[in-house]
Amino acid sequence: MAPSTYKDKPSGALLSFNAKWISWMHTLVAYTAFLSALVLGCSLHYHKIVKNEFYGYPDEWFPSVSATIGDRYPERAFFQFFIAITSGPRFALVGLWYLLTAKPGKTLPKFVGSMGLLRTLTCGGWTYITSTDDHDWHDIFMISYLVITIPWTFGCIALSPPNAKAIKYRKYLATAFFSTLVPLVYFFIQHKVHRVAGAYTTYAFFEWSLILFDVAFDAVTALDFSTFEVVVRDVGGLSQGEKARVPTTNRVLAKQKTRATGGLFDAKFSLKELFDTAAEVYHGFVFWSTLTSLGVVIWYFPLWHMGISGYEALIMSTTSPFLLANKSFRSFVLNNLRACHMLSLAGLVAWLVKDPVYRLFTVGFGVWMSCLSWAATLFSENVHATRLESRIFAWTVGLILSSTAKFAWWTNNPIWPIMHAGNGGKNEIGLTLAVIAAWRFTRRAPLNTGLAKDDRTGGSAFLSALGVGGLFFGLHSLLSDTSTMILWVWEGYPVRGPQSAAHGWLTLAAMSLGLITGITRPKLVSTWSAFGVGSVGAAILTTRHNWIGYAGALTTAFYLMAIAVPILTQAAKKSPATTFGWGFFIYNFVVLFHVWVVAYAFVPGGPLVREHTDWVMSTMMVLIGAGVWDLTAVNASAQQSPRPAPTQSQHRKYHDWALALTNILFLISAYYRLPSSDYKPYHEESRVMTAGIWTIHFSIDNDMYSSEYRMRDLIKELELDVVGLLESDLQRIIMGNRDTTQFLAEDLGMYVDYGPGPNKHTWGAALLSKFPIVNSTHHLLPSPVGELAPAIHATLDCYGELVDVFVFHSGQEEDPEDRRLQSEYLAELMGSSPRPSILLSYLVTQPLLGNYNKYVSQTSGMHDVDPSDWDRWCEYILYKHLHRVGYARVSRDSITDTELQVAKFVIPTNDAEKALVSNMDRDYTMRNRRVDEGSIPEGWRFPSLFRGEGVRGHRYHVFDEPRYYTP
Repeated sequence: MAPSTYKDKPSGALLSFNAKWISWMHTLVAYTAFLSALVLGCSLHYHKIVKNEFYGYPDEWFPSVSATIGDRYPERAFFQFFIAITSGPRFALVGLWYLLTAKPGKTLPKFVGSMGLLRTLTCGGWTYITSTDDHDWHDIFMISYLVITIPWTFGCIALSPPNAKAIKYRKYLATAFFSTLVPLVYFFIQHKVHRVAGAYTTYAFFEWSLILFDVAFDAVTALDFSTFEVVVRDVGGLSQGEKARVPTTNRVLAKQKTRATGGLFDAKFSLKELFDTAAEVYHGFVFWSTLTSLGVVIWYFPLWHMGISGYEALIMSTTSPFLLANKSFRSFVLNNLRACHMLSLAGLVAWLVKDPVYRLFTVGFGVWMSCLSWAATLFSENVHATRLESRIFAWTVGLILSSTAKFAWWTNNPIWPIMHAGNGGKNEIGLTLAVIAAWRFTRRAPLNTGLAKDDRTGGSAFLSALGVGGLFFGLHSLLSDTSTMILWVWEGYPVRGPQSAAHGWLTLAAMSLGLITGITRPKLVSTWSAFGVGSVGAAILTTRHNWIGYAGALTTAFYLMAIAVPILTQAAKKSPATTFGWGFFIYNFVVLFHVWVVAYAFVPGGPLVREHTDWVMSTMMVLIGAGVWDLTAVNASAQQSPRPAPTQSQHRKYHDWALALTNILFLISAYYRLPSSDYKPYHEESRVMTAGIWTIHFSIDNDMYSSEYRMRDLIKELELDVVGLLESDLQRIIMGNRDTTQFLAEDLGMYVDYGPGPNKHTWGAALLSKFPIVNSTHHLLPSPVGELAPAIHATLDCYGELVDVFVFHSGQEEDPEDRRLQSEYLAELMGSSPRPSILLSYLVTQPLLGNYNKYVSQTSGMHDVDPSDWDRWCEYILYKHLHRVGYARVSRDSITDTELQVAKFVIPTNDAEKALVSNMDRDYTMRNRRVDEGSIPEGWRFPSLFRGEGVRGHRYHVFDEPRYYTP
């Protein structure tokens, strides 16, 4: 019997029509809602709805969706009227889709149907609560809608009936929708961060395109619903699942669906496997969290001892797999893996240990047990290819999850032992989940109890160990934080390359794609050709900057994650004492090498490797090349004696979902990290710039906890508009691959220049500014003997006037010739600027003596903020061509080892004020005349909060109160 049409009303039915009209009704009314608002808005309020917070017509000439539907009457009323009508067909569309795709024993249709229902509800949230009504809830519903759109889209493709035209349209529209998100975010950042005129108009076009693609994707259901009549009765028989005969053509189309979704939706849903995957991935996350925390807690001791302390020996905690050389001990560990993995959680408990020494030993024990347990676990699974692959997949996804958590917490891991509730830590929650995950992770008995032959594949165990050492160093040093390689290629303002918050996901995406490639094509990535590509990427990263350098970074990220799978697989099939014991020992050697290139002034033999990051990168790739050598030998042997391919398991689908979810979490975090501040200085009405200099001791306080939150509070309460930070480069293994400036800049609403990057071999100099940074140049000052001296020369737009700010860290006291050369270089650099200037510095000299008279000289044109301040040795603020109106020194409490010095300047506004400044520059007595606080305007004064005993251990000291000067 031919299918009925909407004209052929079934017997006994009062009404029947073809279900495709529900799709058409939904499409028509949805488009009418948006387009009617656009036409009315442009007709009635054009100039108002194209205007944004920075620009209006003619710079911006096309309205965004939010401005069109949410700001004005009557367009808002028209939109909400038609969108309310849309809800009826929308709920019907979701229900019909479920009826069409539901099959006996299948869980996926229920999941996709629930996503469609939630998607409809969240759509109502962001359309009826506009950004004008409540910006936060509007964003929450909008983000939820976009996130839920991902499973809805791929689920619809996976469940599509065998209709070639519908499948094709869905693939094209889904690709267009998700591709549009990239330029959408880019132009939003251009508008919000860089304030580019016209960028919001371009953003608006992509925003409207999303609407068109989104509605069009759902409109494709009309092609599938033509077999349905609303009575409701399935006249096509498609909902009967296996009971219906599927023609050969349909089976071919079903394979096309599988390829379109990567097979992600083909797995049968199992709650048990879901929990197993979550436990494996989280336990992998715990391993990387513990390992990456070890360097930070070790670094605390040489930092305070100003040299080797002896505690550095704890870096060898990773070499515990050496113990597995003893077969009796190996058998004991393999038969007690649950206890071993539970003991490894000591690294998470360490945050409760207050004494830094005991906390270090607790973390060291956790790393010792963690490396031992994971090496034993992989060895125990080497007789079962699928289970081994599942463990390695989870271990590497754990690294990606760790990088995601660090991005969400501004480069700090929330479960590190340097974290606690007061500085953003989530240690209690992290530990609780870790216990559950470790228990679940170890629920299966080991397959290999240590009595089997060590080497099951041939090849060289030592070559494999070299590969493991190079691999772990690459993963840890470059990929444990998504901003590390971005800061390698950062060159200052104007922005010419990637930025940490805006482009960090590209690093994570490259890591994810590399991991998937390594899992699905291990032999492809194990070739010398792939190794060549990875080596070229590492070379470009090391030698180039900006976008070209970042292209090398993405290539390196992709290759390291891809080669991780075959290298770790082969390592697990050999003696764990050799592959992981020696592997971690070699990893430790390269870690020390990587530290020595910048810490050469404090270690024996350091000058031999001074500033040789290129040697470090070459060593890493040579070690990985040794692992590739072993892989190629094993693969060649396997071709001569082929073995049966392992049976595919569903675990890949669950781990793919875990990887996809991690990427979604990263993108959500990136959205919340989009700047929302207006970047206004604190006393705009008084044209005051409050500047400060602070040596922050690598953001580790005296009690071995991360200090960003405490720093943030003091900078905010002192109302600093510009602050130079020294000892601020934390993008190395020993410092946790962190970046304090990201948190401070985003929380305080300031522009940031990180300064010379991690591959420039300095201890760091950074600049935070409430004023736009027009241009910045990074300098490495002459340092023939001692450590490199970094400097930033930045030009700021201060109330319409260009002001130069120099941030500088001089060399050590032990190297007088270095400091003499640096003082001459910086004096000439400052003297080359005719503009008003400020130096925020660490000079290592006494006031009025020695090199001080080069910094404060006719060559530089700079003046001391207060020449009578005799109690200085390191930190100095100098200036020229500015009204200096105040100076204070604020105690540090236990945040660092150095106080915060601050000064207030008034920016000259006219020729008379500029002439007065010139006279003061020439007249010492006039320039250094102090006045009472009561004689200066309120906006020029320092906060009274820090008078007397102050707050939280911060107070005005040395002078007991700020000093003020007459302009």
